Amino acid sequence: MKMNKLTLTLLLALGMSSAYSQDDLINKLKDNKTQTSKETFGFKNTVNAEATAVKNQGSSGTCWSYSANSFIESEMIRMGKKPVDIAEMFTVRNMYIDKAEAYVRMHGGMSYGQGGAVHDPIDLMVKYGALPQEVYNGLLPGQVKNDHSELESILKGIIDPIAKSEKPISTVWKNALTKVVDTYLGEVPQKFKFEGKEYTPMTFAKDVVGINAKDYVEITSFTTSPYYSQMIVMVPDNWTFKPSYNVQLNEMIETIDNALKKGYTVAWATDVTEKSFSWKNGVAYVPTKSYNDMTDEEKKEMFTKPQAELDVTPEIRQKAFDNFETTDDHGMQITGMATDVNGREYYIVKNSWGTKNDYEGYLYVTKNFVKYKTTSILLHKDGVPKALMAKLTK
Repeated sequence: MKMNKLTLTLLLALGMSSAYSQDDLINKLKDNKTQTSKETFGFKNTVNAEATAVKNQGSSGTCWSYSANSFIESEMIRMGKKPVDIAEMFTVRNMYIDKAEAYVRMHGGMSYGQGGAVHDPIDLMVKYGALPQEVYNGLLPGQVKNDHSELESILKGIIDPIAKSEKPISTVWKNALTKVVDTYLGEVPQKFKFEGKEYTPMTFAKDVVGINAKDYVEITSFTTSPYYSQMIVMVPDNWTFKPSYNVQLNEMIETIDNALKKGYTVAWATDVTEKSFSWKNGVAYVPTKSYNDMTDEEKKEMFTKPQAELDVTPEIRQKAFDNFETTDDHGMQITGMATDVNGREYYIVKNSWGTKNDYEGYLYVTKNFVKYKTTSILLHKDGVPKALMAKLTK
């Protein structure tokens, strides 16, 4: 979302999350399309890591859960396990409750809403375990897709008076909030059967999903903090204030390339509200000219064929973040690499908006777009180049 400083201040004061629902983002991007461009781009996939089926987050700002749980499912495949359809809404349920507690402790001085960070699903899995989708779908009777607008409003109505109270607060407010969450998303089963065996959420996470949280690292690139140290990416949806490793911009791209070529996928936190991001056409790039400076003809031709791109530098990237031109509004999964007819390299990206675009739920995103709009990436530490990993852990 593009906003000026006053707007951002007002949003934070109101406790609003920067995350958008799928419908919000698609509506913002509805003009970012032309006739089909599949033939003119002529993409050839060069690296393809395995991923599970594309899902649809519905009218909810829960892309972070869909993208990171999809990433975990790919990790299961990579480890030789049979992937399971992980319940994204179980992750979201636990986020709502833990974030509410953090919100109260901060006296309302942080955002509260549907948004989260790509590291949240792994961290919440360590604390609460995991469930399969068939056991916990998070839908009300008769619902066919997520819609959390009403739930979010009610939760905010509960925690705002508590966070801003000048009197001692009760010890039961969290129980009341949990009952509301469970009314909308479903109560958590203490035990359940999956493929003939009985599990708890914790044993399911340990014995079936089977990932080790210590094996995963989050990486970013900003000029405002020392390289090869940890920094907190100051975005509203990083509600746990978890730090990331700060590396040079070319090293972040080299890390993604290295991981993909070794069979690892990458969870990607980014900004997609650019006019040069087209969901319908499944293409994103960085044009040499800003949209407002383009002629009508140039706007019409944005996705008809490969276009020239701006050379993205660390300074350009930092300025966009500082000016709120880059915000943390979406999470997706990078699953491979491809080239267009001119040999330019793209990343293959799995989205969670269903399959109704030119590439059945996937997009082709240039490396320059990833350089420009990434807020952070999450991946297995073995996907990081060894020389870089040594700098981060020395």
